[in-house]
Order: sequence, then C-alpha cells, then structure tokens
Amino acid sequence: MDNNETRPISKGDQAMLNTDFSIDWRGRPCKPNKHGGMRAAVFVLGIQAFEIMAIGAVGNNLITYVFNEMHFPLSKSANIVTNFIGTIFLLSLLGGFLSDSYLGSFWTMLIFGFIELSGFILLAVQAHLPQLRPSQCNMITDDNCIEAKGFKATIFFIALYLVALGSGCLKPNMIAHGADQFSKDDAKQANKLSTYFNSAYFSFCVGELIALTVLVWFQTHVGMDVGFAISAIVMGMGLISLTSGLFFYRNKPPQGSILTPILQVFVAAISKRKQVCPSNAETMCRNQNHAVSVDGSLNIDFRHSDKFRFLDKASLRVEQQNGNNNEKESPWKLCSVKQVEQVKVILSVIPIFACTIVFNTVLAQLQTFSVQQGSSMNTHLTKSFTIPPASLQAIPYLILIILVPIYELFGIPLARRITKNKHGITPLQRIGVGLFTVTFSMVAAALIENKRKNMFLSSNKIISIFWITPQFLIFGISEMFTAVGLIEFFYMQSLQGRMQSFLTGMTYCSYSFGFFLSSLLVSLVNKLTSSNSRNGGWLSDNDLNKDRLDLFYWLLAVLSLVNFFNYLFWSRWYSKSPSNSSTNDVVVPVV
Repeated sequence: MDNNETRPISKGDQAMLNTDFSIDWRGRPCKPNKHGGMRAAVFVLGIQAFEIMAIGAVGNNLITYVFNEMHFPLSKSANIVTNFIGTIFLLSLLGGFLSDSYLGSFWTMLIFGFIELSGFILLAVQAHLPQLRPSQCNMITDDNCIEAKGFKATIFFIALYLVALGSGCLKPNMIAHGADQFSKDDAKQANKLSTYFNSAYFSFCVGELIALTVLVWFQTHVGMDVGFAISAIVMGMGLISLTSGLFFYRNKPPQGSILTPILQVFVAAISKRKQVCPSNAETMCRNQNHAVSVDGSLNIDFRHSDKFRFLDKASLRVEQQNGNNNEKESPWKLCSVKQVEQVKVILSVIPIFACTIVFNTVLAQLQTFSVQQGSSMNTHLTKSFTIPPASLQAIPYLILIILVPIYELFGIPLARRITKNKHGITPLQRIGVGLFTVTFSMVAAALIENKRKNMFLSSNKIISIFWITPQFLIFGISEMFTAVGLIEFFYMQSLQGRMQSFLTGMTYCSYSFGFFLSSLLVSLVNKLTSSNSRNGGWLSDNDLNKDRLDLFYWLLAVLSLVNFFNYLFWSRWYSKSPSNSSTNDVVVPVV
C-alpha cells in the first residue's frame, strides 16, 4: 500500500466510526420511527426507580437487621453493611465490562436483575423462618447474646451477596441503556438526552425517598421479613418494566473485550521504550497514514496530551529491517494515536476519582453509625407515631429533589454570567465545592453526638432524633455538587461508543472504595485506640453511650479537609493539559 493512501476501513473501524449504530432485539438495524426515544427510555426509568427502591430499603436499614436479628456486634455490623454496599459498587465495573464487551446492556440487566431478585427472596425467607436466625435477645442488655454462625450465617451472606452481584451489574447499564435510546444523529433526539438524564436522576431520588420512608416503615413496624418481601415484589415490578420495552429498545451491539486495546497500548509502549517520541501528534499521525484533507491538513478527532508521554511510543511505526514498511504490524506492536490518547484519559482521571473516596466514606457513616445514633434518641414524632432512624437518610434526597431544579433554573444562569463558562461552574469546580462542604457534615455529627451523650450521662435525658438532621442536610447539599459533578465529569471523558457502561461503572467504584475504607478505618481505629485505653476502643462497645463515636466523626472531618486540599492539587494538575490538535473530523484508527 502506498504511503499516501489510507487503508480500507475494516468492520471494527466501521463500528468505531459509526458509534450510533444500533440494533433491535432480533439483531436487525433499528428504525427511527419505531425504536428509541423517550418512549423506550421510560421503561428504563421504570426499572431504575424500582431497583433503587428495592436495594435502598435493604441497604440503608440493613444495620438494624444485622445488629438486632443476626446479633453481630455493632462495629462488625457496620463493617458488614459497608462491605456489602462497597461490593455492589465495585461489581459495577464487572457489569459495565460484560455489557460493553459481550452481552449488551439489555441482556446484562435482565440476567443480573433476576439474580438480585433471588437474593431478595432468600433474605425474606430467612427473616421469616425462626430456624434460620439466632434466638431472640437484646444485644445491648444481654451479655449472652450469640451472633449468627454456621448454616444461618451462610444463608444470610449468600442472600446478601446475590443482591450485591445483581445490583452491582445493573447500575452502570441502566443509565447507559437509557441514554442509548437517543440517536446522536437525530438533532431532536439528541436535544432530549439532557432531559433523560434529569429524569433519570429524579427517578433515582424518588426511588430512594420511597425506600427510606414507606419501605423502611414496613421493616420497622411490620417486620423485616415483610420489608424484604416488599423489596422482592418491587424488584419484580422493575423487571416487568424492563422487559415491556423489549420491542422499542435501541441496543448497542457488544464490540469484544474493551480491556484488550488498553493492554495493547502498554505492551506496545514497553516494547518500544528505547524509541524517541515525536514532538507533536501531527508527526505521529502522518507516520500512520492518517487521512489527509484536500488542503493537506490531517483529520484528527482527539486532543493530544503531553501527560504520560511514554505511552506515545506505542503509536510509533518502527522501520522494518527488510525495508517493507508497508507491511501491517500487529496491534500489540503498533497502536493508533487515538487509542493511546484514550488510555491517557483513563490514567488522567484516576486521581480525580480517588479524591472522592473519602467523600463516600462519610456517606458510609450516615448509613451505619448515624442510624444507630438515631436509635439512641427520642424517635417519637407524636405519642403514637415514631420515626424509623433509617428514614432520616431520606433528607439528602428530599433536599436534592428541591435543590437540583433550583440550581438548574437559577444557579447555573447566575454562574454563567459570573464565570462566562457554558457549564456555569465546571464539573471539577462542582466536585471541589462538594468535597469542601462535606467536612461540615462530620463536624455537625461530632458536635451533636457529643451533646447527645453528655445529656444522657449527666441527666439521663434523651434528646430528639431531629438533632441529627443537620449532618444529613449538609451532606445532601455536598452530594448535589460532588456526585452529580463526578457523573458529568466522567460523561464528558467517555470514549465514544466503546466504554460507556464501563466508565459509568467507574463512577460507582468511588462509592465502593469509600465504603471499604470505612470498614478499614473502623477496624484500624478500634485497634489503635484499644491498645492505649483501658476502656476499649472508640467503637468497641455495642452501646454508643460507652463508645466515642464523636471522636471518630472528628477524625473523618479532618480527613475530609485534608482530602479537599489534596483534590485542589490534582484538579489543578488535570487542568494543565496542553493540546497540539483538536478538530471534529473523523479519522480511521490504525489498530
């Protein structure tokens, strides 16, 4: 092949170029007037609302069941819950990988939706049958209370992690599959994409709100077995919603392993580590016979970053010893420049992603210790009506339902006038505001816990549960910035048509690592503080009136503040990304 010619476009290249190519449930090309659009997306919004309703009711009140019914110690119960929720979000990477590479988003959701449903059913059966649970006793007053072991514990953990596997693999695909219903080639549908994202976030908040109020109320006042059974019914309704849209969906066909192109870049770069990189992207593209426009300029559809320059060696064409430079090289020896830049994007966002882990460690406390904190307070709203402590977690979502529309209608236009930026404030700035604000959530939690404990010990007075409202309220405000900003940030970095579900899964991984870090911190704090105290560790008792939860909250407040300054460094580093070329023209990647 002559050096001035571009090579023929292969089927793999066609798939990468035509990123909006979709098929129906039979594998045939979609018809614009029959498939996709909001009509199809509504069914996806249905399963999203029902699934978050089902899992939210279980996860947010799970510590009550683990502590009161399964009789695990308080610190161990908190770790069981955080490990469970952390596993859910970690498995979102598996769900995104299977969807993008092999199964497609619809079949991934359907398969793992039924796995999650089976977990809910098994939880309900165990909670209903006394022979599958330990004997009833009070963990605080009864020293002879025995935790679940053997067969009973095995059944519990099997059920719990069936739920985790199903929910984790569902999460990244629900948003991605809904977004796939809107054709990027159709201007009208493309404009409705933002409406879909707003609707998806609204359905998420509504699902959480119902879970933390109605479903948690049933768990508390009727029984955990009934609560788990309702979660199973709700999950079944979600699967019905998903399958009802089968004939209307636009499905993105899987494109094989998404990890292989990433590995190829590293292998090719290492094999040519002694080569010298060209100074700009244009030189590398000419070496790869990229398409040339009529005016002689190159058609390049990426930004060349000076970060991780050693990876640029993967796109260098090395002269063959036999003199035949036109011979096609192995993709493990020569990668496209665009392929290299995509790997750079993934590496560049990792520090930003890592800085949100501490934020989600704070979230873990609101779902564990703050629930137990509320259980030690006066939960009576009236003489006959009590508030389930877990329902206080509905406050952030209630705040989000109110604040997000206000922010969209008034906050963003005002920020646009001030910053002259079309986003109002950039996703990185939005994340930073949230990371700074969350510090005050833990400050409020520490102050209130200190007040609650002193009031009880000094005068045996139990303060109202509404005293812990500020920590949930502040967290709701910080989540509006951090969580939404992170999703927006990863969406802007997504690789077209290739790793959409996988990158969505990466946003959930921050939650996973945050909950795992919470478990590690609890164990580490208990170990360090118990070795220097005769009274045991800060969190070693099953009674918060003997523990030092307030000190643990202060520790998290300090970590959050340090993490914020760490984020300032990495966001500044990420923003310094020189670009040698940037156009919107299409180029055939040489892979």
